[in-house]
Amino acid sequence: MQCTHCQTSVHESWSANSVNRGQIRTKFNVKVMQCPSCKKEIVKLVDRNSNRDLHLIYPRFPTRNAIPTEVPEEVSKDYKEACAVLTVSAKASAALSRRCLQKILSDHGYKAKNLSKQVDKVLNESDASKALSPALVMTIDAIRNFGNFSAHPITDITTQQIIPVEPHEAEFCLEVVEEMFDHYYVRPALAAKRKAALNAKLATGGKPPSK
Repeated sequence: MQCTHCQTSVHESWSANSVNRGQIRTKFNVKVMQCPSCKKEIVKLVDRNSNRDLHLIYPRFPTRNAIPTEVPEEVSKDYKEACAVLTVSAKASAALSRRCLQKILSDHGYKAKNLSKQVDKVLNESDASKALSPALVMTIDAIRNFGNFSAHPITDITTQQIIPVEPHEAEFCLEVVEEMFDHYYVRPALAAKRKAALNAKLATGGKPPSK
């Protein structure tokens, strides 16, 4: 698992405690572990009978990577909210992640009536300069297996539609969004910055800018 504080991969080592009130025995346990890297505690509420995790109690919201400054505010806002509600409602988090993906793809020329068709357009991109990396192609294609995107079209009007989704599927959606940030915003901005620096150097030498 990843530490919900520092995101370091750690081996799970929990200690469980019963949650009781006086003589009343509840159906809940609380399990606690300390991250060996950052030394911070992680606390979860657990169903005593099934031993299934119910809620992350502390930290209230898991830490994720900082949002790149290149990401537009409209997309950034939905992403932040998707992260904030992840431990409260996986379905709501996934819905917000889907809205992020739809916005990113629409802004880059892949417009369609639902996310599944947008993904089709991305995967069928014929311009090599715009094509996704093989790893990202596999990732974005796999997202359609979560939430039955192809079976439940999400139009521009219903981008907030709630579709049944598991917590790990919602987190996968967030990871896809983060990869899209890097591909569509961070790398192009870095390439443009490098090109501008090169052209400035060429200009000082009296040479034409690079193509």
